[in-house]
Amino acid sequence: MPGGALDEDPRARCANPAPEALRQGIEQFNAGEFFEQHETLETLWRQTRAPIRGLYHGILQIGVGFHHWRNGNHHGASVLLDEGIDRLRPFAPSCQGVDVAGLIRDASWARDELLRLGPEGMKSYDLTRAPKVGLTGLG
Repeated sequence: MPGGALDEDPRARCANPAPEALRQGIEQFNAGEFFEQHETLETLWRQTRAPIRGLYHGILQIGVGFHHWRNGNHHGASVLLDEGIDRLRPFAPSCQGVDVAGLIRDASWARDELLRLGPEGMKSYDLTRAPKVGLTGLG
């Protein structure tokens, strides 16, 4: 990770404006462009020092979870949704204009639905209903 982790509270940079790459990644996520949001947010995540990089990584992982879901990979979808949700928890309720609590809630509901449907039924879920990254104002 560039420059190593910063010794700061995970929310220390939550009041900062959202970087342009975060804005772009959110637009891609909300458009259902889950592979593209991965590419955009991975670059931002890799270039950012911890702990705020966890915000970008968490959103990225949830999007990748939906990418796996679209491709019929039940295990990959459930693991990535779980990891993304867990990674976002320190940044709730909001951070850099992202409604983190809302994304955690909606992604958790979707993960529960995925588990309920199981590998055989997961394709019956209309991914246009996938959660969106809500915004509280992007500074």
